[in-house]
Amino acid sequence: MFLTEAERRLTEEYLQQGYVIRPVADREALDWMRAQFVRLIGDALGAAADARPEDLLNQIHKSVPVAELNSFRLKIIRDFNGIEEFREMYFRVARPYLEALVSNELAMQLRVNLSIQFPGDDSSLLPVHADTWSGDSPFEVVVWLPLVDCYRTKAMYLLPPDESRALDRQFTERTGGSSEALYQAIKDDVRWLEVRYGEVLVFDQALPHGNRINEEPETRWTMNCRFKGVFTPYGDKKIGEFFEPVTLRAASRTGMAYQLPKTS
Repeated sequence: MFLTEAERRLTEEYLQQGYVIRPVADREALDWMRAQFVRLIGDALGAAADARPEDLLNQIHKSVPVAELNSFRLKIIRDFNGIEEFREMYFRVARPYLEALVSNELAMQLRVNLSIQFPGDDSSLLPVHADTWSGDSPFEVVVWLPLVDCYRTKAMYLLPPDESRALDRQFTERTGGSSEALYQAIKDDVRWLEVRYGEVLVFDQALPHGNRINEEPETRWTMNCRFKGVFTPYGDKKIGEFFEPVTLRAASRTGMAYQLPKTS
């Protein structure tokens, strides 16, 4: 394969681990997005935020009751997805990694998702799963972007590729009929990922992953969005419904529009 040395290293790391963690490719884009969150939080709470962004985000559980968390999260999601430049800024933080690992002709999820996980709260848990188990294409990757430092139980876990393949061979025996039984079967093998603000995680969503109760004293704020090659197979989430092309090249555009001359 005609990859650069940097692309080869990134590829080998991704294939071995199932993920890569790198500094964001565009720090200005990341800081711009976090500034939008600070503004939207102020709007949602009815008061301008005067704390440092990291303090506001890490301690938001002191301002929003758990019972109102989901409605608060949905409002923030709706508002930032309504900002025209937001998805482009999101793409910019991971662009070189996506072009090296996925394609330079990419389709991007239409809406960016947001997870807010309060300390000690069990209402925002994501049980162990692989996205492909529910119909996602194995050609997709997830770009997971923290707005605060994420570590230990404030982060997410992932089952590495070798262990995931072993699980696949014994899936029926090890699942036990529930996601909790499955987690207990693999908990010694999962890898907890530490991703700091200013870093971005790209991972294989076909590998089992999830989160647990956040036992740290701070709130987790993370965004996630799926990307895939425009011309790779789609699962249940189709282009035009869930994805849209964002870096379609000229030859692809002319090729898709091409028609043979009429020869009547």
